Order: sequence, then C-alpha cells, then structure tokens
Amino acid sequence: MSLQLILTRHAKSDWDDPALSDHDRPLNPRGQRDAPRVGAWLKAQGHCPDLALISSAVRAQETWARLSPAFGVDVGMITLPTLYLAPAEQMLTALRKSAIGAQSVMMIGHNPGIGDFAQQILGARPDHSRFADYPTCATLVVSFAARAWAEVAWGSGRAVDFIVPRDLP
Repeated sequence: MSLQLILTRHAKSDWDDPALSDHDRPLNPRGQRDAPRVGAWLKAQGHCPDLALISSAVRAQETWARLSPAFGVDVGMITLPTLYLAPAEQMLTALRKSAIGAQSVMMIGHNPGIGDFAQQILGARPDHSRFADYPTCATLVVSFAARAWAEVAWGSGRAVDFIVPRDLP
C-alpha cells in the first residue's frame, strides 16, 4: 500500500488593504484564476485527495474553495489553525495526527514552511527550476511506500508531479 500527499502553497494573495491582518488577506485576481487551474490539472493527472488539511488563513481557505470543485466529488476538509505559517516539523506533526485513515491527503499552507516541508520530505527533488522557491500555488504530489502517516519520515517521499501555475496553458 502507498500513501499520497499533495502539497500546495496558497494562491497569490492581495496586499492592497493595509488594514487587514496577514491572516485575513484574500486572493488577488491572479490567485483567483490560478487555483481552479491547478485543481483541474490535479484532476486530469488523477490526483484527487480523500482529505484536505487547510491553514485557517483566508487565502488558504479561498484557494481550497476555488480549487476543490475541479475534483467533482466531496473531499473531506479540516481547517487547521496550526498550519498558518507553520514550519516543516509542525506540518509533519499535523499530517500524522490529522490524516489517520486517509490514503491521499492535500495540504494547503504557506512559505517558507511548505517549501521547506517539500524539500525535506523527498528523497530526491524534482527537476524544476521553481521547486526551490515554491511560488504561490506551486503543487507537489508525493508518494510514500507506507501504510500509515505515522511511518512517513523525512526523505522518504518520491516526487510524482510538480507544477506551478505558469506551467499550465
């Protein structure tokens, strides 16, 4: 049995309202366009999660709301405040605690944590010029030869796919 993890950085957010806290920033028009495109790409590649773990930040929640309809099925979703600006170790802990019983999990979070998490979880990095900086809406699909998320360790994942919105037509 294998497990699959889809790591997506939230789509491009709006900085126009200085009165909003960082947590409350919504997506900008580019982010609103990119999220559904990434969702359609995931669906076309056969990467549909059983469960989504989403940061409580407005931009992460909105990314999920715009991306998830592409799957065409209801996917369980858990909002995790601990994913807001979480470092890599905290993200792995959240995955192990919250994804019990799910075979394919999507996690939507923030840089630098999600980019660090992606780099540390893989045995070998994908050959993509944007992987190191993990831009907005970057999405990595990782496979693990494990039966439970508790078995997943740093360096144990295999990159299956990696995409950034600029790669999409």
